[in-house]
Formats: sequence, structure tokens, C-alpha cells
Amino acid sequence: MLGYLLARQGIDVTVLEKHKDFFRDFRGDTIHPSTLELLHELGILDAFLALPHQELTELAIAIGGQKMTMADFTHLPTRAKFIALMPQWDFLNFLSSEAIKLPSFHLLMEHEVTGLIESNGRVAGVRANAPAGPVEIHASLVVGCDGRHATTRSSAQLPLHDTGVPIDVLWFRLSRRDGEPENALGNINYGEFLLLINRGDYFQCAFIIAKDSLSTHIQPAGLPAFHESLVRLVPFLQDRVDEITSWDQLKLLSVQVNRLTRWYSPGLLCVGDAAHAMSPVGGIGINLAIQDAVAAARILAPALKSGAVTELTLAQIQRRRELPTRITQTFQVIVHYFLSRSLGNFAPVKPPLLLRLLTPHLLFRRFMARFIGMGVRPEHISA
Repeated sequence: MLGYLLARQGIDVTVLEKHKDFFRDFRGDTIHPSTLELLHELGILDAFLALPHQELTELAIAIGGQKMTMADFTHLPTRAKFIALMPQWDFLNFLSSEAIKLPSFHLLMEHEVTGLIESNGRVAGVRANAPAGPVEIHASLVVGCDGRHATTRSSAQLPLHDTGVPIDVLWFRLSRRDGEPENALGNINYGEFLLLINRGDYFQCAFIIAKDSLSTHIQPAGLPAFHESLVRLVPFLQDRVDEITSWDQLKLLSVQVNRLTRWYSPGLLCVGDAAHAMSPVGGIGINLAIQDAVAAARILAPALKSGAVTELTLAQIQRRRELPTRITQTFQVIVHYFLSRSLGNFAPVKPPLLLRLLTPHLLFRRFMARFIGMGVRPEHISA
């Protein structure tokens, strides 16, 4: 997105992607109303929504079998009043296909960044492994968008503040039948939490577990015990839990919440998970990263055109995006605390009194829809 926005203004951009394609399981795959609004502002929303997708108009959670609507997106002040559920490889293919129409945008696949090039005390480019062998790519600015295990931020030794996280997530798929829940439904009971995301003919499932408990408790108990826990939590899954025949079908996400205390050094800027690793709670991470990209493009474009990208320019981007990051991570940590208190308590649970009081009210559901769907300080495309 950042490369696309800069290339629209005639700035020469090269994007490096280490894989040969985007076809990987990104699991959550939620495109929030804030991102859909950006696509509308770019004039490409209709083309995007022509791709196969599902539309999520509300978020609901079942606690102890009692369904509670947490967010209603139908009242948002956006063109698309829903979360779009789409495999992220489709989203990335779509965005890159739009970007490569611009003559100043260059996408290099199978180019894995291995380190930074430094010259005269500043980052001056990157080293990468390419199909033909190692290459060096020089640039006036390097932007690290390479995720929570970012080579860019570790090579630059940027300072990191880490927040302890008490949970991990197991991702897997189960088939979906006609007439089953359309909207994402979280299920909390018996000390366990399972999220079901409608992906058409299957559910993308997120099973919350205590940190580092997969190898110490869950796998030793065996697959039949895991199947039983799923059925106990969501009974209508009984006729398909046997689709999981191997632990290899489950992908472990080791949840992190952290952020750089400084997102930049001379010639280098980190954004997205490279600057602030997010929990999957709320599916907010990719959308927060895109907001970073929009703010960065607006601030960087004049400086790149004049050839004067200073640390003050990069610091301005961090100041713009750090508060939304801190607020969002605080929300996620609070949810982690609630989930960690529930895990392992195998008695039936009841919805907390506070939720029972708040969820019937439209104002609460609208507030949560704005927070999750739009985020704190949503950005907009410059004309």
C-alpha cells in the first residue's frame, strides 16, 4: 500500500517480497471498513468487491451458550459497512496488480532481505537473496514492512518494548454447512475459546490456548481429547471434528504484543508489525499497518521529492501513529487478561455482568464497531 501510494505521486519505489507468490495461509484475512474506505478513496473498491468474499456486518460472541452482539458495523460512516473476509493472497494480488500499472512501482518477487547496507552512518539500501544470487539494492529510504520477526529492525538494533502475552492461538479449518453462522462467532465456555470465521465452504478456526501449552498439555492428551473439547464448546461441529487427523493440520501462532520505542534510524523506517507486533484479537493488525502506510505516504512524499528525508520526518510518522498503536495494544492486553482468567476453568461460565449490561445497548455496539472497524485516528488518502 505504501509503495502504491508513493508511486501514484511519481516516486520510484521497489517492493521486495521473499516468496515467489502471495499464496500462503494468512489465517485471519479480515479487511476492515477503514481499509475498504481507503480503497473507495482510491477508486478501486468496486473492483475489489467483485472478487469472491464474505461480508461480516456484526461481531458476536457466545459466552456460556448465550449469544451477545459486540459490534454492529451497519451504522459506520463508510461506503462499505462491513468487514470483508477474503484470503489475503487475493487482497495482495489485487493491490499489487493495481500498483504495477504505475511506471514508478517495481515489485521483485523471490527477493529475501538479509541485511541492511550502511554508508556514512545511515541506511543506504538492503542486501537480498534473489533467484540469480545475492544482490544489493540501494535507496534513499528503506521501509521495513517485514513483520514481527523483521530483519530490518533487528539489523538496525532498534529498541523494543515487549508486553507479556498469556495466550497462543491454534489455527485450522473445518468444513461449513449451509445455514450455519454467517458472522464471526466467538465461543467461550468450559475454560476454552474458539472463534469461527465464515470463509464460504469452510470455517477458519482460531482456538485460544494458554501460552506454550500445545506441546506440554494439548498434544500429550491426544487428538480425540482435542476433538472432544471442540464439540463440548460448539456442539454442531460434532459431525466434522474428525476432519482433523493430524497435528500438522493445526498451525501455532505464538502471540506477541510489542512495539519499537523508536521506529526509525537514519535512512530506515519501520511500520506495521515490524514497528508494533499485534495480537490477533479483533483482527486489527493488518488494518493498523495499512493506516501506518497511508500516514507514512502523506508525510514522506514531499520529503522524498525534495530529497530531504530526515530523522525529523521519520519521527513525525511515529508521532502520528504511535497513539493509535498504544491504545489498540492496551485494548488487546485487556482482552488477553479476560481470556487468560477463563482458560483452564473447566466449569460452565456465565457472561460477565458488565457485558450483560452493555451489549443490549445500540450505543455500545456502535462504539465497538467504530473502534474495531475504523480504529483510532483513521487515515485518508491525500488528493
